[in-house]
Amino acid sequence: MPGAWGAALYECRIAHVRTSPVRHAFTHRTYLWLVDLDHLPALPWPLRPLATFQDRGHARRPGPSLRRDLERHLDGEGIDLTGGRVLMLAHARSFGYVFNPLTVYWCSDPTGRPLCTVAEVHNTYGGRHRYLLRPDGQGTAEAAKEFYVSPFFPVDGRYRMALPEPGERLALTVHLERAGARPFTATVHGTRRPATAARLLLAAARHPLSTWAVSAHIRLQGIRLWLRGLPVHPRPAHASQQKVSAP
Repeated sequence: MPGAWGAALYECRIAHVRTSPVRHAFTHRTYLWLVDLDHLPALPWPLRPLATFQDRGHARRPGPSLRRDLERHLDGEGIDLTGGRVLMLAHARSFGYVFNPLTVYWCSDPTGRPLCTVAEVHNTYGGRHRYLLRPDGQGTAEAAKEFYVSPFFPVDGRYRMALPEPGERLALTVHLERAGARPFTATVHGTRRPATAARLLLAAARHPLSTWAVSAHIRLQGIRLWLRGLPVHPRPAHASQQKVSAP
């Protein structure tokens, strides 16, 4: 059930497991918002340092709203979002900063029929890339990897993603498949709570400076892998946001 702001919070456990060329795993706890792009939460001013949904940091470029920015991409792929609903799972901007390694959009038509899922991947170099997915009944889809994320993997292989629309439970899985193996898996698991002032304050107390912590944690893990001698793959030239890609 959405809270007073028409949104939900998920306190999450994020896990990354790398099996090749070395085994490395870590977990991180944070919280994410599930919001309707047509009804973004407007928090009272004392709480706004904890969560805002400005277009800057979420949309591809300043100007259009989050909703309009997504519509423009989907229009180019022949998908009409007019009158439909878009749910977004992401970090809010907190204390002036936001970083979302993965933002997920679930898009449906005016009758509630699922149209597509968009997985927007962000890297720590300021780039982002959208994958347009048409999941099966279990929320599973595949897409060729087209974007440089980790410096320890080249831009090849395929993603197999299980991104079912969250309900009481959030359960997302992303596998990277290369040469018949799965050298990397990321999972996100969480429990739904109504987005209220009390819930937000509790989540922020449990996970202080959460958006800064996510970014710092990724960089720390990268340093650890580099110190273990993993070779770095050069970053290819890539626009900050290429076209939405469809498998």
